[in-house]
Formats: sequence, C-alpha cells, structure tokens
Amino acid sequence: MTDKINHEPVKVLDKGFVRLVDFMGGDQGVVDAARVSYGGVSKGAEADKKLIGYLLKHSHMTPFEHSVFKFHVSAPIFVARQWFRHRFAAYNEVSFRYTEVKDDFYMPSTWRGQDKKNKQGSSAAIELDQKALHAMFKTQVDAALAVYKNMLEQGVAREMARMVLPVNLYTEFYWTVNARSLMNFVALRADTHAQFEIQAYGEALAKQFKALMPWTYEAFLRDGWKGENPTIAAEKAALPVLQTAAR
Repeated sequence: MTDKINHEPVKVLDKGFVRLVDFMGGDQGVVDAARVSYGGVSKGAEADKKLIGYLLKHSHMTPFEHSVFKFHVSAPIFVARQWFRHRFAAYNEVSFRYTEVKDDFYMPSTWRGQDKKNKQGSSAAIELDQKALHAMFKTQVDAALAVYKNMLEQGVAREMARMVLPVNLYTEFYWTVNARSLMNFVALRADTHAQFEIQAYGEALAKQFKALMPWTYEAFLRDGWKGENPTIAAEKAALPVLQTAAR
C-alpha cells in the first residue's frame, strides 16, 4: 500500500529526533483485521479505503490496533514525562544508572511567558530579555553538568549523581505503539494547546503516520482530528470531497 518507509532520523527541536525502527500492518492490516470478523476478504483498493473511513467515522477502533509502529525517540526529559502518560504503548528508556550522561541538553530558541488565561500554557512575551535568559540558563545547565562530572570523579554512583541534572537533558527511548494509540497521541500532542516542545514531536509523528498509512491518515483527518494546527488544518481542507458514503 505504501513503499515510503524511511528509517532515517527526523530532526525535532535542536538535538532531538524521531526514527522509525519497525512497522507492521499498515492500512491493509486494518482492513484485514476488520473483514475477518465476518470471514470476508479484500474487495479492492477503493472498497478497502472506504471501509477504513467507515470504521473511523463510526468509532470501530479495534482494527486499527493491528497496525504497529516502533520508534526510536530522543527528547528532553520533561517532554518524555508528558509522552509517557500515553499508556497504551510499550516503552524502554535509556538508564542513567547504567550509562553516563552526554552533554545533550535542550536549549530553547525563544523564552515564552506564562499565559494570562491558561494556567498550564505559555505565550509570546516580547518584554522578556531573551539574551539575558539564554545566558542565565546556559550557566545553570553548565554548572549542573560540571557538578555531575565532579561527583562521578569522586566516586559517586551514577544513580545518585544524576539527581543534580535538569529536566532539559535529552533522554532516548523505544516506543512501540499501534495506530489507534498513535492517532490519540497526534490528536492531543500536535494540537496548538499542547506545549510547544511536545507539539513538535506530534507534528513529526503525524508526517510519519501520513507516509505509512495514507488511507487511515485521511480518515483520521476527516473524522478523528478535532484540534487546532495550521499544517494539519491545511491538509484537512485540501482533502477531496467524498462522492459517496463509505460502506
């Protein structure tokens, strides 16, 4: 159904990435899982695509659990902690008990202010002294890393020395997720109400999803996506008008 499988890392933020490791099922996997319910077989591309649209429109979601993605992700710890709240997936994360921390820290390009209405959100703040904030932040990060290294040199265990490190440190993990859960992730995290940093990962995953499962992605745009995102909104607006109802 698609040959666009790219295993190259997709850069996210300043040092992060999303890399596809493995993939199973695809759009055809959804169709096959749905039709087995009544002993049916594929009826051709047009009918199969309509079936996917029908399933998603009417919230018949279990067939989408039979298509699976495995990603290798590098993200700041504070992003990963939001990510891991998506529980219907499998995770394996690098352990800083076993490995020594690298000098990989997320350094934001722009500092945002606290949103005046949304207690958990942020917004542009032209009054902030960006240069001074960047310098202050870098000084703090460098100092934390220096203390960490000094502790290791003194013989402190890695599992304890890591306590001095800030949450903008990059971590890495494997994430195995089915298409149903991936749609949930994109719906929540690619939305403009999500924090900017995880939103960037949501957008990167949406592109992977679109490339690997184009029929399901189109159905998701039509009936699954309810959020706000300029890029995704443009994709949704560009969808062709359906001539007949899916059956």
